[in-house]
Amino acid sequence: MRHLLSAADLTRAEAIEILDTAETMAQTQSREIKKLPPLRGMTVVNLFFEDSTRTRISFEAAAKRLSADVINFSAKGSSVSKGESLKDTAQTLAAMGADAVVIRHPASGAPHRLATAGWIDTPVINAGDGMHQHPTQALLDAFTMRRRRHGAATTGTDLAGARVVIVGDVLHSRVARSNVDLLATLGADVVLVAPPTLLPVGAEVWPCALSYDLDATIAEHTPDAIMMLRVQRERMSSAGGGFFPSPMEYSRRYGLDGARLRALPDHAIVMHPGPMNRGLEISAQAADSARSTVVEQVSNGVAVRMAVLYLLLAGGRSSERNAQ
Repeated sequence: MRHLLSAADLTRAEAIEILDTAETMAQTQSREIKKLPPLRGMTVVNLFFEDSTRTRISFEAAAKRLSADVINFSAKGSSVSKGESLKDTAQTLAAMGADAVVIRHPASGAPHRLATAGWIDTPVINAGDGMHQHPTQALLDAFTMRRRRHGAATTGTDLAGARVVIVGDVLHSRVARSNVDLLATLGADVVLVAPPTLLPVGAEVWPCALSYDLDATIAEHTPDAIMMLRVQRERMSSAGGGFFPSPMEYSRRYGLDGARLRALPDHAIVMHPGPMNRGLEISAQAADSARSTVVEQVSNGVAVRMAVLYLLLAGGRSSERNAQ
């Protein structure tokens, strides 16, 4: 694996290797001294053209815990605001000695262009591109599901037979696309639930089932995990943007409220990639319930991103040796 650009690019073996390596990394993070040596002397650049809190800080923490130096680049206040191109920005960073570039960009395909255009010769990790892909989010979600399904410190297993329901603004969600790709690779049974206006053209050929009725899906699918997607109002032309009649109507039809929470199987977990619109796609009762994994997902994200950075930069050296 030279780059991580899309969850669809990962084979089952590659995905499990990342999840297993993340398990090793997670076990080291309960120690008093969390820092590990494998990326000492290397520099990781966080190249963010979109605002981010969880993903950027998670990548920064992951790199630093592997002893890498980190450069955080924000488009705001940089030469990008003066019209500098992605190519020139990337080449400038490469000239400064970047060993890996983590990129978030509003344009779908920007990380792929950066990785394949020959502008730089370093691993590229996609931290979210437009409405296209967010592979490390899918990996941390799968890691969370696998831990809840098989227990912590489990290695070598996939998610065969797991039933996952993903609900909400699929149209604008790179998280949904990445999760469908990765969960299918890992053997899970996925159903997307959304109003017709929030399902993208072509979703019927994705490796999942589609539904417009959340209550019927919960009853018939009996999910092991339900993932509520953020309604991305900033990507809509106006409040609601014509994609649904009103926030109240959306919440009534597709929000995870107390009644739907009680209708889930006792073992089912509640997931959300964050940030949450409380009272819209998820109620406070569901977000703060004992079965919610929202905070756990954030914590697991550091271990997963440590694993990705390690596998891309450490050249396949034994993670067990470097974790000692």
